[in-house]
Amino acid sequence: MLDPSSSEDTGGESDPEVFPEAPRKAAGKPCGSSRTSGHSQPRQSTAPGGKTGAKDSGVSCGEEEERKERERREKEEEEERKMKLQIYVFVLRCVAYPFNAKQPTDMARRQQKVNKQQLQAVKERFLAFLNGETQIVADEAFCNAVRSYYEGFLKSERVSRMVQSGGCSASDFREVFKKNIERRVRSLPEIDGLSKETVLSSWIAKYDAIYRGEEDMRRQSQRAHLSAVSELILSKEQLYEMFQQILGIRKFEHQLLYNACQLDNVDEQAAQIRRELDGRLQLAEQIARERRYPQFVSADMEVLYVDELRSAVNLLMANLESLPVSKGGPDFKQKLKRSSMNNSFLDMGDEGDILSKSEVVLSFTLEIVIVEVQGLKSMAPNRIVYCTMEVDGGQKLQTDQAEASRPQWGTQGDFTTTHPLPSVKVKLFTESTAVLALEDKELGRVVLNPTTNGPKQAEFHRMVVPKSSQDTDLKIKLAVRMDKPPNMKHSGYVYALGQRVWKRWKRRYFVLVQVSQYTFAMCSYREKKAEPQELMQLEGYTVDYCDPQPGLQGGRVFFNAVKEGDLIMFACDDEQDRVLWVQAMYRATGQSYKPVPPPQNKTTNCRGGSLNQASPISLDPSQRQGVEELISAAPCHFDHAALFTILQKNTLQHRMKDSFSCLGWFSPGQVFVLDEYCARYGVRGCHRHLSYLKDLMECSENNVLVDPTLLHYSYAFCASHVHGNRPDGMGTVTVDEKEQFEAIRNRLIALLDNQITHFRYCFPFGRPDGALKATLSLQERVLMKDITTPVPPEDMKKLVQRCLEKAARINYSQLMEYAQIKGDPQAAPEKRLEDLTRLGELCIEVLQQNDEHHSEAFSWWPELMAEHAEMFLFLYQADMDAALQIQPVDSWDSFPLFQLLNNFLRTDPHLCNGTFHKHLQDLFVPLVVRYIDLMESSIAQSIHQGFEQETWQSVKSLTNNLANVPLPKVPSLPLSLPQMPSFSAPAWMGPLCDNTLQGINLPDIFNGSATSEDLFWKLDALQLFVLDLHWPEPEFAKHLEQRLKLMASDMMEACVKRTKSAFDTKMQKASKTTDFRVPPSVCTMFNVLMDAKKQCSKLCVLDSGQETDKQWQQYHSKIDVLIDDAFKEMISSLVSKFAAVLDGVLSKLSRYDEGTLFSSILSFTVKAAAKYVEVPKPGMDVADTYITFVRQNQDILRDHINDELCIENMFEQWYTGSMKMVCVWLTDRLDLQLHMYQLKTLIKIVKKTYRDFRLQGVLDGTLNNKSYETIYNRLTVEEATAAVKAGDGLQGISMRDSEEEDD
Repeated sequence: MLDPSSSEDTGGESDPEVFPEAPRKAAGKPCGSSRTSGHSQPRQSTAPGGKTGAKDSGVSCGEEEERKERERREKEEEEERKMKLQIYVFVLRCVAYPFNAKQPTDMARRQQKVNKQQLQAVKERFLAFLNGETQIVADEAFCNAVRSYYEGFLKSERVSRMVQSGGCSASDFREVFKKNIERRVRSLPEIDGLSKETVLSSWIAKYDAIYRGEEDMRRQSQRAHLSAVSELILSKEQLYEMFQQILGIRKFEHQLLYNACQLDNVDEQAAQIRRELDGRLQLAEQIARERRYPQFVSADMEVLYVDELRSAVNLLMANLESLPVSKGGPDFKQKLKRSSMNNSFLDMGDEGDILSKSEVVLSFTLEIVIVEVQGLKSMAPNRIVYCTMEVDGGQKLQTDQAEASRPQWGTQGDFTTTHPLPSVKVKLFTESTAVLALEDKELGRVVLNPTTNGPKQAEFHRMVVPKSSQDTDLKIKLAVRMDKPPNMKHSGYVYALGQRVWKRWKRRYFVLVQVSQYTFAMCSYREKKAEPQELMQLEGYTVDYCDPQPGLQGGRVFFNAVKEGDLIMFACDDEQDRVLWVQAMYRATGQSYKPVPPPQNKTTNCRGGSLNQASPISLDPSQRQGVEELISAAPCHFDHAALFTILQKNTLQHRMKDSFSCLGWFSPGQVFVLDEYCARYGVRGCHRHLSYLKDLMECSENNVLVDPTLLHYSYAFCASHVHGNRPDGMGTVTVDEKEQFEAIRNRLIALLDNQITHFRYCFPFGRPDGALKATLSLQERVLMKDITTPVPPEDMKKLVQRCLEKAARINYSQLMEYAQIKGDPQAAPEKRLEDLTRLGELCIEVLQQNDEHHSEAFSWWPELMAEHAEMFLFLYQADMDAALQIQPVDSWDSFPLFQLLNNFLRTDPHLCNGTFHKHLQDLFVPLVVRYIDLMESSIAQSIHQGFEQETWQSVKSLTNNLANVPLPKVPSLPLSLPQMPSFSAPAWMGPLCDNTLQGINLPDIFNGSATSEDLFWKLDALQLFVLDLHWPEPEFAKHLEQRLKLMASDMMEACVKRTKSAFDTKMQKASKTTDFRVPPSVCTMFNVLMDAKKQCSKLCVLDSGQETDKQWQQYHSKIDVLIDDAFKEMISSLVSKFAAVLDGVLSKLSRYDEGTLFSSILSFTVKAAAKYVEVPKPGMDVADTYITFVRQNQDILRDHINDELCIENMFEQWYTGSMKMVCVWLTDRLDLQLHMYQLKTLIKIVKKTYRDFRLQGVLDGTLNNKSYETIYNRLTVEEATAAVKAGDGLQGISMRDSEEEDD
């Protein structure tokens, strides 16, 4: 909508914001027009009382006010629309011909935003992974990390807010996960051959796979590529399209303005810049002349202000002058160049220097293409012909040879020349056949004078032939293309007459030459001349159309160039040629007045074409007025500071709404356009940054994430400017700038104070990276009263402390709201404790997140973060005290709460033994002491009652029949004693439960009795419970440990004594015959003692470094000695029982001693009976019975006692005692010869005993002791003696024949 009067007719479109309302409002009126309602008033006024008239009058007034309001609103919208169109015109010119700025290539690449839909999709993907619905293979550690990430981050309300604010990208999600797993992986143990870096890389790869889901990777990479391109360098067309969206410009409006501004014409754009700069210089002079200065903070700045305006224009002129003169056209690519303060200024006094002819240099490229020759009839068909070509008598080029019957070539020759009117000669030759001919024969020639405006296609030219030639109609077809050099703006034949140059009215060949960006010359040339014959420098001239001049013959349409003291008249034969000349000279002169062709000249020209086709603007009359008003408006008459504020605000709003997480950073293309606009139209740097600060703060106040670095940079720039430090070279400071700066400073202090207070919500999870630290740095910078005096550290510390105190209250109230805990005093104690524990977990999570994501930002004041945490915990303390006070007496359900809080606090160096931590200890000290007292009493009673009712049946035998026999439990006590608190079972209890449930044999360590196992389990569990408390106060922790160790020692002493007493009672009742078998209960007693010895090292010994008290060492050694003594006594008692059985066997053999009456009777009886019946081998019954006794007891001990050392010790003592007893028995009968019966029995008993104990693992050194050797030698001698006397009386029983035994 360019012209307000014709907005409905432009492009056939209507403004959707304005025009649809008109029919609706019209339809609402009761009458068709106001005139109709005016006629109806007299008729209504006749009604009784006049009420109807008053009512209609009120309705009419309301409609009138509504109509005026609508018209006012439409007018405001129209003005705003027109202003945006005007801004767009300036933007178009900045993009079309930039000469101050370039698109930066060193800006950080922005990431794609994550929107709500993408966040929901990511949540679903991670939930699907946790539910096992994906094909991604992962270990338990990775799954735990993902679960923690999902619960703590993805489901967080702060992440949803961050996504809603548009400052969250996929990179932020990835960085939070990476930071989380780095902490987890560092805590993992080292694995040989697998580095932690490898684990991190693998986990990140799996995370990426989960995050992407099943997206098409090719589409994603293509989308990322396009995004990267749009974030980098943009073409002019892309910049046009971007700012159409920013300013709300329609496509057809852009096209109209583009054509009207002639943006594709480089010369027009350069001329526009020169006009703008000239206008700014004139404005500066006018300000100095009329003294219409802005209000400055100091009156001395007024003169400096004008100098700054001039210097800025001079700098722009220098930038423009440094650009090379380039060739125009649609393929033109303008090289962007950033302005520099080091560029030298143009000396305005040098503009009047006379341009010399030698400075005007043109270089042309000619292409001559010879196609064919026609009319060659006098030559024989087989004769050879060729052509030569030359330019200005220079080097000749020759075509290929051809036959006269077909003289065609298509040969091209390339030449360069400095002559605007070169002479081109082309000659036709035939080879001479005469013997004495020195040169070939010339058949014809043609001489041409091409120009850059000449035809480019091949044409026939009549050749000049020799007089003797018969080919009078000889023609040659050729093309001469003469390229236009970049600094040649226009050329052609024009009539001219001047006062200083071209003093004679004559048709000359003129060339408009651009020597530099600010120097143009009108030069006339002659043929074959490189330097101009005459020239005129166009600076200071004004070109315009004029009427035909009488008295000047030649030329049909006229135009002139006027300067003080000079007038040059030009004339052309063609109207279109005149328009082109005027336009070219208008751009060259830089004049502010734009020539307009006279209406009477808008007729058909001499060639019959329409003059309107020459104009690059094609608009109907209804549109031309609005377009011309926009493009012809002088930029120096606008308040570009206000226009730039609108442009920058709209650009930032557009940037914040695009698909990138920009955090307030403009894209490279936007930075380029804004830089170019400021430089070209003189927007002050301080105003630019003040406007930027306002826009950024408005975004921050609307919960949009903004990078504090941007605020810091803009604020530092403005502060430096206001305090006279000249960051951009501007030394003047306006009162408005200073007032705006102070207002922004106060507003920024409040904003930053609020952000630091709400740091968990303004910078969730430390995102954007480093933003909180930058915010603190910015706050310190804003508090500075000037640019040199730093803020006192104590002031900054107090500010941060105040903010963190508020943050603690806000965070706790937000946490209570999130946990939905109302703190109802009527709630049950169990519910209150459950809510308190859950709230404690959330508090720990908040403090851990603060330490992980925000502590680095507050690293300058670590004590303030500790105070913040103490304040936060103090608020929790009030709820904790209230909930614990209503718990029942002797209730131990609160111990898990202590463990939860203490495990966190003791690992934090700032909170350990802090105010809250000490309060927590004071609360739970009485509970811990009371609990241990009750548990000690409970364990003591269970020992007393348990051993009185003990059956000494092994736990192993109990659990072998698990279906019928339950696991041992704590005996029921008459007192109401506390139950064990909730804690993890001891490490050695794990296999007990697992193996029992699986129905397999238990380890030997669990062969003790039910009472002993229950005792050891309770003692170990109690100590583990106290150990798991990790009491932070060293003295009380040492006291607890010593008390529990002493208690364990006392309990074990009682257990050992009761076991020893039961063992002695059992041994007294045992039989002394070979029928004796070791009872399983005796084995259980041995196991109890061995378990006590093993548990003693764990339950009765202090940790390393604490056992320094001699009294404590003596007490502990007393327990060890007690257990060892009881163990030895029990083994000795059992071995004595075995010895008593052997003594009975030897007593039976004593009856066969030589010389006794009983021996004679037995021997005679056996011999007599042997004559009639088969008599069993003597000695087999006693020997076999004893051997069976030994073997079965060995198996019992081996199966039921779970300590190998104990069994070996017992077997060694048993074997040694047995051999010693046999040896003593034989020694007593040293003078007697053994009876055959005795000999056979002893040989079998000794051999079997030796073999069985060797199989049980008794060492050879013990087996072959001195007693055994004595026995072996004695029995060997006795065996030899018996063999001599009785022959085969031994019946194959021999000490040496150990392999052939009669079992």
